Amino acid sequence: MQRMGMVIGIAPERIAEYKRLHAAVWPAVLARLAASHVRNYSIFLREPENLLFGYWEYHGSDFEGDMAALAADPDTRRWWTFCSPCQRPLPSRRAGEHWAMMERVFHVD
Repeated sequence: MQRMGMVIGIAPERIAEYKRLHAAVWPAVLARLAASHVRNYSIFLREPENLLFGYWEYHGSDFEGDMAALAADPDTRRWWTFCSPCQRPLPSRRAGEHWAMMERVFHVD
């Protein structure tokens, strides 16, 4: 299992919309996340900096393949058409990233 953290900005005027969307995530999107071996997924908001921090645990053995399947899923792609306009990717993200992945520097159970 891999613990993964990621960060992205959010447009301040879209925060309420983003919260509304995530209060009722579509079942098909949640099912695709589960099929892609993503568990324990949380998104946190930090204001006034307007940052979203995402955390999930990946329980698979082919991360690239599972993320490709997630990105190819029609329901997930449609979901992103609602979420992506709210988000502001960080200029420092790596090529190909929307959410900027973070390095884990500490963990304790």
